[in-house]
Amino acid sequence: MKVELIDSMGSDLSVCNAARVSFAKESQWEYQHEEGVHPFDQFKELSEKDQKLITYLASHGHWTPFAHAFLSFRIKAPIFVARQLVKHQVGLAWNEVSRRYVDDEPEFWFPEVWRGKPVNAKQGSDGIIPSEQPDMDIDMYVRIMGDKALATYVELLQHGVAPEQARMVLPQNTMTEWWWSGSLAAFSRVCKQRLDSHAQSETREIAMMINDIALERFPHSWKALQSN
Repeated sequence: MKVELIDSMGSDLSVCNAARVSFAKESQWEYQHEEGVHPFDQFKELSEKDQKLITYLASHGHWTPFAHAFLSFRIKAPIFVARQLVKHQVGLAWNEVSRRYVDDEPEFWFPEVWRGKPVNAKQGSDGIIPSEQPDMDIDMYVRIMGDKALATYVELLQHGVAPEQARMVLPQNTMTEWWWSGSLAAFSRVCKQRLDSHAQSETREIAMMINDIALERFPHSWKALQSN
């Protein structure tokens, strides 16, 4: 599984100025420059006043300034993870590889361990099921869900079956890829839900990669959003 940043727009300063426009005001970067260093090597940072503004906006639920900053990702994950994440719709756009058109050899994702069913919950998992149980051998799962599903898929295509029908034999652990774009506010909502301890482990892994990229691009805004 992987998350690749395709594009981004805006910055922490964009968030501040989207809020300050209400008062016909505008902030600027503060530039730090050390003696003897070339001017091109100076670096910019957000003023303390603007950092406090971002914290205020996030803590008081003023989300619209955060909707003026954008991120675009290309993500690769198994179908069962993608189908959880695509449920997030507001402020986001999704375009996915379609096996109606694509008939190249599919790739599969396999777990390293089997997790047990939680005792007092309807969803999620708890603990690890011992791999010594013959019927729970992951290698057997690989052979059934990987080799046999793939062989059937290829055979259907070779007999002239349309990709849009042949894809029906592919299991939910088939890898898929998609472009996912949206506002900083929208991705913050995604990560707040999918980084929760009750979210599925594999989905949390994708959310954490999104989190790390967003934190790097919008450090003050992302920290404030995720903290409130």
